[in-house]
Amino acid sequence: MLTMDYVHHIKFLYDEKGYSLRKIAEETGHDFKTVQKYVNQQDFNEKFEKCATVSKKIDVYKHEVMEWLLADLEMPRKQRHTGKRVYVRLKEKYGEELAISLRSVQSFVSDVKKDLQMKKEQAYIPLSHAPGQAQADFGEAIFEENGERFTGFYFNLSFPYSNGGYTQIFKGQNQECLLQAMRQIFEHLKRVPTVILFDNLSAAVIQIKKDGGRKLVEQFSRFAAHYGFQSNFCNPGKGNEKGNVEAKVGYHRRNLFVPMPVFEDVELYNRELFEQCDRDHERQHYKRKVDISKLLVDDLKAMKQLPKNPYEVHRLVQLKANGYGRIQLDTNQYSTTPDFAYEKVWVKMTHNKVAILNEDYEEIVQHQRLYGTGLESMKWTPYLHLIAKKPKSLKQTLFYQELPDPWKDFIEQQEKPRPAIELLADLMKQEDNLARATEALTATLQLGLKDADSIRLTWNRLSEPNNDIADITVPQAFIQAEQKPDLSIYDGFLTGGNPS
Repeated sequence: MLTMDYVHHIKFLYDEKGYSLRKIAEETGHDFKTVQKYVNQQDFNEKFEKCATVSKKIDVYKHEVMEWLLADLEMPRKQRHTGKRVYVRLKEKYGEELAISLRSVQSFVSDVKKDLQMKKEQAYIPLSHAPGQAQADFGEAIFEENGERFTGFYFNLSFPYSNGGYTQIFKGQNQECLLQAMRQIFEHLKRVPTVILFDNLSAAVIQIKKDGGRKLVEQFSRFAAHYGFQSNFCNPGKGNEKGNVEAKVGYHRRNLFVPMPVFEDVELYNRELFEQCDRDHERQHYKRKVDISKLLVDDLKAMKQLPKNPYEVHRLVQLKANGYGRIQLDTNQYSTTPDFAYEKVWVKMTHNKVAILNEDYEEIVQHQRLYGTGLESMKWTPYLHLIAKKPKSLKQTLFYQELPDPWKDFIEQQEKPRPAIELLADLMKQEDNLARATEALTATLQLGLKDADSIRLTWNRLSEPNNDIADITVPQAFIQAEQKPDLSIYDGFLTGGNPS
């Protein structure tokens, strides 16, 4: 029967490293059936069995032999005790009193050496953090943007060697958010980590194969190839394998997001987070007593150069619009135009935008990306001319509810509302800016005018840059002295003759 250390090692090779049974048998030297037995064993409750006689006999000498073998770890491999050499030393010391055979000593020494080697390998893993490597993970927290609270996800990229790290906030943790977060951090660093360790998040991993390999999302593979980093993944349920970033997720939450961050725009706030993280690196490393910022220099030196061109993070899918010209993406709906009812369109998604494209990949309309369930984003401008043909339908739309009061009043005062709706449609088509259209209407009405041409003129004036005409300085040479003309000559014309 194998000791639990060996059993654990076999399970580790199979479950964690994904070795096949045959490969484990070859590496450990154990019989294939023995390996298979312990790989398939599920119950490891302790069984109370009598110890082998050799164990009782070796116990007398165990402490002494272990000291010799532990001391060997500091010696070259060829200058270490063999089982026979241990037996000879014991024989020299105890003579005829030695109550153990050469074979028993050799078996014990072999077991101890394997055990020490395993412990050395397992202890080396968490301590070996080469410069330039990184770990990645998402955390979750509450934020407030422009007066609205939302549950967001902050991506963390940590560097175990220096214990530095950066974080960026997103409203989701999908593929686009993951890749965009890494791109932003790479561009801030102006470098790319050599290796990044990930959890098995669905944004990157489609499937974990039986042999332990991963089938990756194509876009993730393209991104990794573009930036040239190696992607490694934790074994399932083994988040502790990326303990550095796990700790960094908690550290960032406690130190950057308490109290709850309040900002107007998450994109701008993410830039501020880079500055906050840079300042945080001016503290000492928890073990090395050197500033993290100095250790981070070694990390950066070991990293790769940024590629010449950035990777455009997006996903492109083709969807069919319904009878209202809307497409459904995930669980949310986005408008196209009435012309695309029942037609196929291309949908280009980034982490924060959804662009609707025609068959030639030309943009039809663009939306803010929605994060939630059952939400709807409508761009009403393309629908206004259709509404103008059926003006009674205007009040039945959500657009009418959002319409500013000056436009509601203006439309309702018209004997025929269609021209007023078409006017609004024309203004919005030039620039999708309802606030400016409302300003143009209000300013025109204040002048006592309400015709469409006057409103359009005001709109154009507001839309053009404000070009102030500067005063012109005229050189003195062009300024003539004051002239005093003699008007007496004209008196002759009044009397009909010369004045003489």
